[in-house]
Amino acid sequence: MKRITALRLGRGRGKRVNIFLDGEFAFSLEAEVAAKEGLQVELELSAEQIKALNKSDNWQRCFNAAVRYLSYRPRSEAETRKRLHQRGFDGDNVEAVITRLKEQGLLDDMAFAQFWKDNRESFSPRSQWLNKLELRQKGVTNDIIDRALAASDDDDSAYRAARSKARGLVCSDYQGFRRQLGEYLKRRGFSYEVINHALERMWQEQESNSK
Repeated sequence: MKRITALRLGRGRGKRVNIFLDGEFAFSLEAEVAAKEGLQVELELSAEQIKALNKSDNWQRCFNAAVRYLSYRPRSEAETRKRLHQRGFDGDNVEAVITRLKEQGLLDDMAFAQFWKDNRESFSPRSQWLNKLELRQKGVTNDIIDRALAASDDDDSAYRAARSKARGLVCSDYQGFRRQLGEYLKRRGFSYEVINHALERMWQEQESNSK
């Protein structure tokens, strides 16, 4: 048995607690683990207890890393899993953390897909096909993608994208207008038919406003 002789909060942004056993530094733990296990000076620890503490710490570090990753913006389950593996966490802890995050509502592919769609529609309208492609690349399943994008309308998205882009165009004729704006909408993944409808609508509006 080894006796805890000191508990010291480590430096840096991570809340790690340095554990000293019999007067010497032994290991460090996430603050949550130290608090949960009720560690205090004079407490004695067996080799098995130390092993269990380190196991709990590995899980907690993985969980904390995931929460930090999710704090910047919503992520898909596949993105989060990939990130944790890249950080070097073992597979069992990664899967256990993914399960806990889903149970707590912190990881939800349907909510993520909806967020992605809404964000695109608000700031960078693009075709449903391109949105699907992006979400697939994020590891979202086809079933969830189809449900999230069910209400999407390419005609409306193309018009809003064209309207935003047209503000910066200077074209005196329809051909120049069509060439510049059409290429832009094509890069957004819209079909030829949808692009035509959006361009005709935008040109008619500009012509009406100029009279």
